[in-house]
Amino acid sequence: MTDPAEVGLRHALSRPAGPSSDFDLNPGIKLAEGRQLRPAAVLMAVWLRPEGAGVILTKRSSRLKHHPGQIAFPGGKVDATDASPMAAALRETHEEIGLDPSRVDIIGTLPVHETVTGFAVTPFVGLVRGSFDPLPEAGEVDEVFVVPLKHVLTKTRFSIQERRWMGELRRYYAVPYGPYYIWGATARILRGLAERADQ
Repeated sequence: MTDPAEVGLRHALSRPAGPSSDFDLNPGIKLAEGRQLRPAAVLMAVWLRPEGAGVILTKRSSRLKHHPGQIAFPGGKVDATDASPMAAALRETHEEIGLDPSRVDIIGTLPVHETVTGFAVTPFVGLVRGSFDPLPEAGEVDEVFVVPLKHVLTKTRFSIQERRWMGELRRYYAVPYGPYYIWGATARILRGLAERADQ
């Protein structure tokens, strides 16, 4: 029997998607002409659990140079040795949280997301079934946790916040869950999917 969450997710993925970037809420930011974006890929792993479907997220290590302590999807840069962006997302996910690629059923992609740090991030949506014991990579991940899929597919859970970045006021989406402050690129990617689920 197909999980209702899977049915809803597949319907959402079948609907039209708009563009996604860190600049969506900041149209005044001038982007450099001819800028070269570095390819990256992440995995939105949806764990189909008896207690309800949830999205597996990480809290980045506080010791990292870039984005310490932030909430993120597992993933990272696409290496020259990766066969594809999807291969990169699965490899990074395995390295960061111990999820074997053979356990992931990729069912779609979300729009490529451009970040203020110069990455073009391809988010892949994958289903995970059965038991899973996360193994956070000590150097990169402080914690692995699960947020209910219903929470991040509900548009009213999102708010628009502001903070100063490089001398300019920047607006961004946030979708807090318990002690976890999900914001920035991760929240924007989730918001895009929530908009499609709400159509």
